Amino acid sequence: MHAITVTGPGGPEKLDWTEVPDPVPGPGEVLVDVAAAGVNRADIMQRQGAYDPPPGASPYLGLECSGTVSALGPGVSGWSVGDEVCALLTGGGYAEKVVVPAGQLLPVPHGVGLVQAAALPEVVCTVWSNVFMVAHLRPGEVLLVQGGSGGIGTMAIQLAGSIGARVAVTAGSREKLDFCAELGAEILIDYHTQDFVTELRRATDGAGADVILDNMGGGDYLDRNVQALATNGRLVIIGLQGGTTGELDIGALLAKEGAVMATSLRARPPREKAEIVAGVREHVWPLIEAGRVRPVIDRELPMSDAADGHRAMDGGHIGKVLLVAPRQR
Repeated sequence: MHAITVTGPGGPEKLDWTEVPDPVPGPGEVLVDVAAAGVNRADIMQRQGAYDPPPGASPYLGLECSGTVSALGPGVSGWSVGDEVCALLTGGGYAEKVVVPAGQLLPVPHGVGLVQAAALPEVVCTVWSNVFMVAHLRPGEVLLVQGGSGGIGTMAIQLAGSIGARVAVTAGSREKLDFCAELGAEILIDYHTQDFVTELRRATDGAGADVILDNMGGGDYLDRNVQALATNGRLVIIGLQGGTTGELDIGALLAKEGAVMATSLRARPPREKAEIVAGVREHVWPLIEAGRVRPVIDRELPMSDAADGHRAMDGGHIGKVLLVAPRQR
C-alpha cells in the first residue's frame, strides 16, 4: 500500500507519498480500506516533530478516516467485511489501509457520503468528550468556543445548539464569523479587533461563559479565559496553539469557584476511546441522520497532495480539510 510518511521534522514539504508494508489486524482489530482521512492540528504538530505518536501507534499521520472493512482480526464481532465505516484513530489515517480497534469504529451515518464521513470522528469525539462528558454543558448555559470556524469549532456550535445552549465564538474574519452565525452561534467576536473577555461580558450581562472550549492553552489566553468564566464555569483546554505555559491567577479562579481541565483524546487507552465512541453513536449519530448536525468540509484533496492539505490549515479554511485515497477519485 501507499502512505504519507514524514521524512523529517519541518514544513509540509517533508510529507512524502510512498510505498509501505500493509498493516495486519490483530485480536480485536479491523482492517479498513481507507476512503478519506481528515487533517487535524495534531497532524501538523507531529510533522513538525512536536507531537510523537503514543507507543505502539502507527507512525503515519491521521487521527480519523472513513472507508470499508476489508478484514477482521480474531475475536471481532458486530462488524462484517464490506461495512462502510468511519473511525477514530491513534494514527495511520494518511494511508490506503489502516488497522483500527473495533471499539473505535462507527457506521457511516445515513445521509453522509463515505468520503465525507472522514470529517466526523475526531471532531465529534473531541466535542462530545470535552463539552459534554467533561464540562457537562447544560441547556441554557453559555459555551465559548475559541476558534469557532475550524473543524472542532463548527461541530461544537452545532452540538451545543442542539441542546439549547447559547454559543459564543472567536474567529479571525467577518466571513468566518458569518459562517459560525449560520450554524447557530449568537455571540460573534473577531479576535483581531475585539477583546473576547470584554465582548463576552457585554453579551451576557457581565456573567461570562459557563464552559470554554479552548485550543490555545498558554500565553495570556489562560488568564483571559479565567477572566471570561462565569461563576462555576469550566475551562477545558484541548490545544496548545498559544503556548505550553501560562500564569494562572488562583485567586480569580477561587472567586469564581471555577475549574480548569486539560484533556488529550489521542493518548487515551482503547477502552476509554470506545466509551466515547459509544456515546457519540448513541447521542450524536441520530442528530446527524436527522439533518440537525452536519460535517463542515472546506475542501477535498488527493491524499498524495497531503502537503497542500497541511498548507490549507494555516488559517484560510472553514471546517475540515479531507485527503481522499486514490481509489475514491
